[in-house]
Amino acid sequence: MTGSVLVLCGSLAHAQAVPGRKTTPQRVEALEQLVIEQGVQIDSMRQQLREQADRQRELERSLAETERSAQSSAAAAATTAPPPPVVTPSDSGGRPVRVGAAPQEVNQPPTVAPIFDQPGILTQPGRYVLEPSIQYGYSSSNRVALVGYTVIPALLIGLIDVREVKRSTLTAALTGRWGLTRRLEVEAKLPYVIRSDDSISREIFTGTAFERAFNASGNAIGDIELAARYQINQPQADEPFLIGSLRFKTRTGKDPFEVVTDCVTRCDGNTTGTGLPLDLPTGSGFYSLQPALTWLFPSDPAVFFGGVSYTHNFGRSNISRLVLDGQLESIGSVKPGNVWGINFGMGLALNERSSFSMGVDLNSVGRTKQNGVAVPSSVRTTLSSLLLGYSYRYSPKTTLNVSVGAGLTRDTPDLTLSVRLPMSF
Repeated sequence: MTGSVLVLCGSLAHAQAVPGRKTTPQRVEALEQLVIEQGVQIDSMRQQLREQADRQRELERSLAETERSAQSSAAAAATTAPPPPVVTPSDSGGRPVRVGAAPQEVNQPPTVAPIFDQPGILTQPGRYVLEPSIQYGYSSSNRVALVGYTVIPALLIGLIDVREVKRSTLTAALTGRWGLTRRLEVEAKLPYVIRSDDSISREIFTGTAFERAFNASGNAIGDIELAARYQINQPQADEPFLIGSLRFKTRTGKDPFEVVTDCVTRCDGNTTGTGLPLDLPTGSGFYSLQPALTWLFPSDPAVFFGGVSYTHNFGRSNISRLVLDGQLESIGSVKPGNVWGINFGMGLALNERSSFSMGVDLNSVGRTKQNGVAVPSSVRTTLSSLLLGYSYRYSPKTTLNVSVGAGLTRDTPDLTLSVRLPMSF
């Protein structure tokens, strides 16, 4: 508008600067025409100014609506939306949180690739996880038994029983976990066990120099397990997460005392059996209860974890085993040794989807007692394994976990391989 006024003044000055060319009425008419044109320009500029003001108001309204929508979405996500599922030492389908990242607002434990039986990540409230899994274990051992007596240290009168045993076990299981609260979940596990044992030995008491192979197998439902886990604390900075658990193992699997045993002295017409079962059991035959404490300590870029556990095996009375000809041989009462366990490890994030873990699992098994007295051939046994695990988050609700273990002691299985596929719903 100011520019139009300046143009008008310039036009008047120009008109006055060239006197004599036009008469006064002509100059007045020209000025009037110029004023009309400038008025049209001013009206056009006013219209453009109004349109720009309308567009500015529309942009301000859109920006305000976008901010309100973002604030509403953030509030809804913070209050109602559950965090993404997790990968779990269990478990579990887990939250897509990088191993070693700082704890989230909900103060949940960090995710690590599970390598132990006790998962560290809890299922979110109102959600559940189905975890099909398969585990393969292989072990081999050699045993030399001297049956006789020694006259001098270099001379044995009797027989030498040399036995080599190769054992393979395949366990397929379906585990379900359900989150009751943010700090409590329950679990149930249904296993199916397939076993195969191959023993190469010389039949004892026969005096033969030839060896033969003895094969046995078995497959049936294993021991069903029930468990509950609770997050004990809400840690601050530089504090570990503490998770307590209680696991109860039933004896739904085929009992070791229910299978037929190739007897040694009781069978008619066969006084020299191997003493081995003809059909392998798929359960332990005893109830057990295991309290445990698991800890996870985030320390960027790693997560350190571990736990301690104690397994109490309940004894049984009036036990008899079934021998080859159908007779029952009384054993009396049997109380398996209790088990102390400790494990520790470290997890690292490889990228946003995958993580890697390694750790050591150590268990000490006490002596078995029969009729209140320790079995002469039973000793305290130490089981130890080195485990490596890898976890890949295939989708926000599905995770693939693979772990492999190598035995560190002679009594531990030589190889264990586990594959888990937790799926959260």
